[in-house]
Amino acid sequence: MSDTVASTVSATRARLEQTLDAIDEKLDVKKQAGELTERVKTSYQQNPVPWIIGATAATVVVVGLVAWAIFSDD
Repeated sequence: MSDTVASTVSATRARLEQTLDAIDEKLDVKKQAGELTERVKTSYQQNPVPWIIGATAATVVVVGLVAWAIFSDD
């Protein structure tokens, strides 16, 4: 009986350790930012067209908002 309890406790501790390691990895902002950077670089290298279109659209929106703020009568 004691061996069964000890093995159950040991298995539970191992699962808990794996879970905590996974949580720690997900909450590591520096590591997650690095992985995101790598995914973005890979995506851009595979097909830059959507990134160029997105950057152009964002620029148009920002310029439009700035022009609206400057030239509006409010």
